Amino acid sequence: MKMFIYTFLFFSLLATIAFTTEASVVDFCVADPSLPNGPAGFSCKNPSQVVAEDFFYSLAGKGDTSNIFRWNASFAFASTFAGVNGLGISIARSDIEVGGVIPFHSHPDASEIILVTKGTITVGFVASTFGNRVYSQTLRKGNIFVFPQGLLHFTYNIGKIPAVAFSSFSSDNPTGQITDYALFQNDLLTEIVSNGTFISPREVKRLKRLFGGTN
Repeated sequence: MKMFIYTFLFFSLLATIAFTTEASVVDFCVADPSLPNGPAGFSCKNPSQVVAEDFFYSLAGKGDTSNIFRWNASFAFASTFAGVNGLGISIARSDIEVGGVIPFHSHPDASEIILVTKGTITVGFVASTFGNRVYSQTLRKGNIFVFPQGLLHFTYNIGKIPAVAFSSFSSDNPTGQITDYALFQNDLLTEIVSNGTFISPREVKRLKRLFGGTN
């Protein structure tokens, strides 16, 4: 009986050591852009070279909104904020001028929660599996809204002052596709885009010039 207890305690100790060792290995994986990327993303920085600043980032400054959308996004993704690499989370700041818009776009690999810290905005998404039903809401300071993964969504500043919102993502380096750029910043023939969107060829050409597309 004593031998059994000693054996059990011995292997329990080994399991505890193994678990502790494994946990210490995966505590974090600070991104090292100087190393090659792998299938899982950025390679890990040598833990002995990790410093507190690797886990710090600032989104305090306003972005440049002098563009056609009157909107700017500042990203704290793994590509710029090394500390979130491998953690499955990230955040971004959006500055939206009066009348500005975050155009229809999607994140194929992440859900998003948006929090308004200034101004009044209208947000919404299109649920493709429910007859393209639109879910939309007006948000003010302190309000939040969630955009499910992969669905087209938008944000529009309907207020009288510039708006600021912060978005959290369920990915450390989420991808995104803006519909306007997908349609008009490419070399697809105007005829194809026109027939696929029912937008006149003349308007398609104008939009291609605006967004940098050709053909």
